[in-house]
Amino acid sequence: MLSARLAAAARLRPAFARLSSSSSSVSSSSQAVPTEAAKPIPAVVPQSPNHAATWSTNQHPRPAGQSGPRFEQTIMELQPNSLSAMELIANEPIRLIHSRKAVCDGGAGPLGHPKIYINLDKPGPQSCGYCGLRFEQASHHGHEH
Repeated sequence: MLSARLAAAARLRPAFARLSSSSSSVSSSSQAVPTEAAKPIPAVVPQSPNHAATWSTNQHPRPAGQSGPRFEQTIMELQPNSLSAMELIANEPIRLIHSRKAVCDGGAGPLGHPKIYINLDKPGPQSCGYCGLRFEQASHHGHEH
C-alpha cells in the first residue's frame, strides 16, 4: 500500500517541478507535455478495505462521491482509506454480563464517552448508543437469585 503511494508521488514529481519553475516567458510548444493514459475505474470499488457497500442509502459510491470541484486537484491514491467502523464493531464479540445491567464508558478516561447503564432484561444483545459495543446477559442455569 505504501509502495503504491510512493510510486504515485514519484510519477507526479516532474509535473510539479515544471509548474513550480519560475520562468518569465511562456514556454513554446517544443516541450512535450506528458499525458497519462486514463486509468480504467474498476467495476466495483470498495468503500473501505473491509466493507464493500455504502453505509447509507443516500451515500454515493466511492468513485462518484469523490468528484466535483472539491476533489479537482486531489491525488486520491495518496488519501487515507480508513477501515469501516461499522464492520469493526460488528466483528467485536458480544460481552456476556452476569448482572441485569451493563456499564459502558467507551474506554479509558477522556478518550471514551459518558458512562451509561444498559438494561439487559430483554433477550438478545443490547448495544451501547455511543460506541455500538454489544452486551448480553449470561443465561442462568438454575433458579438461584
